Amino acid sequence: MYREEMDTLGTIKVPTHKYWGAQTQRSLENFKIGDKESGIDIMPLSIVRSIAKIKLVTAIINSRKNKISPEIADAIIKSAKEVIDGKLDDHFPLVVWQTGSGTQTNMNVNEVISNRAIEVLGGKIGTKQPVHPNDHVNMGQSSNDTFPTAMHISTAILLNEKLIPSLLNIKKSILRKVKEFKNIIKIGRTHMQDATPLTLGQEFSAFAEQLSLNVDRINDAMPRVYQLPQGGTAVGTGINSFKSFPAMFAKEMANLTNLPFETSKNKFESLSSKDTMLEISSISCMVASSLMKLANDIRLLSSGPRCGIGEIMIPENEPGSSIMPGKVNPTQCESLSMICAQVMGNNVAVTNGCANGHLQLNVYSPMIIYNICKSLTMLSNGMDSFEKNCISGIKANIKNISKNLDNSLMLSTALNKTIGYDKTSKITKKAHTDGTSLLEASNELGFISEEEFKKIVDPKKMTEADND
Repeated sequence: MYREEMDTLGTIKVPTHKYWGAQTQRSLENFKIGDKESGIDIMPLSIVRSIAKIKLVTAIINSRKNKISPEIADAIIKSAKEVIDGKLDDHFPLVVWQTGSGTQTNMNVNEVISNRAIEVLGGKIGTKQPVHPNDHVNMGQSSNDTFPTAMHISTAILLNEKLIPSLLNIKKSILRKVKEFKNIIKIGRTHMQDATPLTLGQEFSAFAEQLSLNVDRINDAMPRVYQLPQGGTAVGTGINSFKSFPAMFAKEMANLTNLPFETSKNKFESLSSKDTMLEISSISCMVASSLMKLANDIRLLSSGPRCGIGEIMIPENEPGSSIMPGKVNPTQCESLSMICAQVMGNNVAVTNGCANGHLQLNVYSPMIIYNICKSLTMLSNGMDSFEKNCISGIKANIKNISKNLDNSLMLSTALNKTIGYDKTSKITKKAHTDGTSLLEASNELGFISEEEFKKIVDPKKMTEADND
């Protein structure tokens, strides 16, 4: 059931069917935090796989420089590929709440790749022969540059493969609604009160532009995400590595991932500061803010169906009440807004972690990347669900839109240029007090003819600025 493995503290029993080694086992025993069975607080696999990519690339470079034999390099590369492909996921059990440098997760990957490589070469796992987790798999590296590099790689992949595509997809869906709703004139609202008219398409165009600007913000930050600290080793000096390694590493990682990685300009900054991670977390928070407004506006506009605003109809996905028959709730809006609230909370944790890095190393790194991975994944999944199950199925409720438009007193705004603010205000207040229409109030006060009133108070004209 168990084998004995050794580290600098002595021997420790490790389950025979697991590839991890002594340092991983000690971490398991020393940090019994979180729920391993449900996966809560477990180090994200995106980080594990990014570290495996680092090991693969480093093995290629070390072999090329004749620092390790081709046989050992090939075994490391083969084992690392298995980690990257998800074949060894069960061998990465560590929680986020460990050493702040991520050393134990780095060693977890080193040990798994080492033992699997030993097995590939026909050796006995646990012996560290012929592939040593530190001397071979971790050659020329430190957890202090490996873990931050993995943070950048996993963040870049999540942004390119999940968040940006999800943002573009929901934006595309909203733009279809902009086109569909372009001629539907409705009443606008400011301060949650009636305002001047706009089209439903114009209202939806604001959502699309918000999302578009968030994509721009992400793209503006990407050059900094692509800066990799690998090669700085322990404190940024590059000790135990070699001068050409950082540039070689960035080039090989770019080839492996098809992303434009390059070596960071200042390794001391890269190890001690996590400002780029905070930048991405802050942008994620901004995305969450935009999405929460979108979700809240959709649920307001669809409120009712008879006693609310009810200007749009959202898909009826599931029953909304265990006691009120026929009730349907805006569940996708609720789900997305809860995700947004969580992302905002994650950003608070990331901000604290980034602000509290000390001297040559930030030791909040596992928590920082855990929350960033969580935020990027939740936002992506939330947007995909919201687009599929809500946005794409929204329909305009023309009957309610027309009723609300016709009843609005703010149409009187169009009269300002003709009869002035004060007289227009008297018409508006009289109509409100008497419960009559604006036209009836205008006719009674006699400030303007009925013919001219009808010509000026045209909701369609009010959705556009006057010609120069």
